[in-house]
Amino acid sequence: MLLIPAIDLKDGHCVRLRQGDLDDATIFSEDPAAMASDWLDQGARRLHLVDLNGAVAGSPKNLAAIKNILDAIDEEIPVQIGGGIRDLNTIEAYLDLGLAYVIIGTAAIKNPGFLRDACSAFPGNIIVGLDAREGKVATDGWSKLTRHDVIDMAKKFEDYGCEAIIYTDIGRDGMLQGVNIDATVKLAQAVTIPVIASGGVTDLKDIEALCAVEEEGVEGAILGRSLYEGTLDFGAAQTLADELNGETE
Repeated sequence: MLLIPAIDLKDGHCVRLRQGDLDDATIFSEDPAAMASDWLDQGARRLHLVDLNGAVAGSPKNLAAIKNILDAIDEEIPVQIGGGIRDLNTIEAYLDLGLAYVIIGTAAIKNPGFLRDACSAFPGNIIVGLDAREGKVATDGWSKLTRHDVIDMAKKFEDYGCEAIIYTDIGRDGMLQGVNIDATVKLAQAVTIPVIASGGVTDLKDIEALCAVEEEGVEGAILGRSLYEGTLDFGAAQTLADELNGETE
């Protein structure tokens, strides 16, 4: 089980939102690069970045902070990023910076042809972010709820050749209410590519629940507010996940 600390960037700071609301942001660090280094030191195997300003604007807005994070990590672990990615030039620029994966969310729903082109141009580097509430996909920084069924979209994007799907339950994100295991497993069972859970991971019980369904295709989880507010210790979580999946050294 791959546990991925999240660094959400707003105005150059590391923040966390409640249910994607930019007006409900808590600043946890004014030095995201130092935060990235800390997660690396604690044993993180991948980092998850979100350009929150970019998600709203539709173009990258936290490039200085992103570059600082990549310099701090120095390619020791892969880093993925989402938020405001709307064209192939942005993807290419991010990959040239040293990012390993680029996450396409809103643009995948609004312009499936763009996602298809991205998967073709950058095979192995494209992850799709599907954010949903009660099974329906949301876009534009979660501000708009569509009529698209999340499983139908996942199957379609799998055919395009995306590397993995990050599934976020909007109703749980940033609320410390636990992972929506049932919805996550249902999605993972519908596709053959990896699914990464996001939203609601709160404590070690959630890690246990996720590890119990890893064989269903839930290969990882993104950890956010639980880490920053102290309800979950990253080192303990990764150790538990490794033990439950027989990966202890």
